Amino acid sequence: MRVAAAIIALFGIASPAFAEAPQGVAAIDIIPGWQTPSGTRMVGLKITLADGWKTYWRAPGDAGIPPQFEWTGSENISSAAFHWPTPELFETNGAVTIGYHGTVVIPIELTGDGDVMHLSGEVDMGVCNDICVPVSLNFDALLADRGGPNAAIAGALIDQPMTADRANVSKVQCSAVPIRDGLRLTASIEMPTIDENEFVVVEAPGAWVSESHSTREGGILTATVDVVPMVQGYMLDRSKIRLTVLGSGRAVDIQGCTG
Repeated sequence: MRVAAAIIALFGIASPAFAEAPQGVAAIDIIPGWQTPSGTRMVGLKITLADGWKTYWRAPGDAGIPPQFEWTGSENISSAAFHWPTPELFETNGAVTIGYHGTVVIPIELTGDGDVMHLSGEVDMGVCNDICVPVSLNFDALLADRGGPNAAIAGALIDQPMTADRANVSKVQCSAVPIRDGLRLTASIEMPTIDENEFVVVEAPGAWVSESHSTREGGILTATVDVVPMVQGYMLDRSKIRLTVLGSGRAVDIQGCTG
């Protein structure tokens, strides 16, 4: 069974200027990984960037370009779940972007039919140094056995943001008021401090979300963002709001909030 469509995250209206990509600025490899006890396949997408270059996380910030995956050529794969390792914050000309530098391994958990999976396609991503350039890189791997442990994938899985329970998040509430082109959302998070410079990323399916303005008073971290719908008939579903609190090398992943 072929993957029916590209998995595309649409975040960020503002885009940096692009030029032609220099040779060798980025490369990707597939680490075959292993079959999990539940029958899925854990593989690793290894991205290697030239010195001084960075690429973007799934929610890249106001001026970033998220990676977009096309699975054409894949067989016996019905879904792909990304386990993103904790990203870094980059500030350029006053704009904050979110991503990785050097080498990063992104674990991908594949679900499919049959003993053999063929993982094939293309990833389009933005990479930046003094300039930003788009790159398109092909990948192809035949996963024909159960595989075995891999330290790079295991390390990336460990480097994922903490869950809300592990980070002792006790309550998350979201309120929204109308603005001209959407909603202004305020999230109040009851949790211990993870860093003196906490930064909150808010994701809402089907909408563009602005960079957050974050403040902390005691045990309450508050983040305010503008949510601009990208689909007609948009309805805010608080259960699908995703909040990521980023600190220096630490992060917390929070799924959903209450009214």
